Amino acid sequence: MTPAINAAKKAKLEHRVHEYRHDPAAESYGEEAAQALGLNPAQVFKTLLVACNGDNKQLAVAVVPVIGKLDLKAMAAALKVKKVAMANPQDAERATGYVVGGISPLGQKKRLPLVLDNSATQFATIFMSAGRRGLEIEMAAADLVRLTTAILADIGRG
Repeated sequence: MTPAINAAKKAKLEHRVHEYRHDPAAESYGEEAAQALGLNPAQVFKTLLVACNGDNKQLAVAVVPVIGKLDLKAMAAALKVKKVAMANPQDAERATGYVVGGISPLGQKKRLPLVLDNSATQFATIFMSAGRRGLEIEMAAADLVRLTTAILADIGRG
C-alpha cells in the first residue's frame, strides 16, 4: 500500500489500482504504463514538479498526459507566478516522498499547489502513478481535483 492509495481510500474515492512489470530500461515511465496496461496514452498522466520563480523550495505539481509535454509558460500563468522551471529531481523526491518515475499527485509528504491539464476532463477516468514504478491508480479527474484542490488549466502541449 502506498501513500497515494491510502489517500484515495481515506477520502473514500472510487479508484482502481493497476500493476504491471516495470522495465528499468524504459525511457518513459508513463508511456511504459500506457503500453503495459493497453491504455490510450492520452488518458495516462505523468506527475511533474516545477520550481516557481527560480526558487527550488517553492515547488508546484503539474499533471499532464504522458504523450505530451508541460507548457512552462502556461503552468506559470496557472500558478500566477512569473516563471517556472523543472524542479531538481532530488528536490522533487524530497518534497513528495516518492522516487522519480513513481511520483503520484496523491499522498505527497508536503501539500503542494497542483495544476491538472484540462484534457483530463474528457475521460470518465484517468490513470496516474500510484506511488511507485509499475503501479497506476485510476480515478475520475473530478475526484483528483477535489482531493488535491487542483487548478484545471491548459498546461499540456502535444
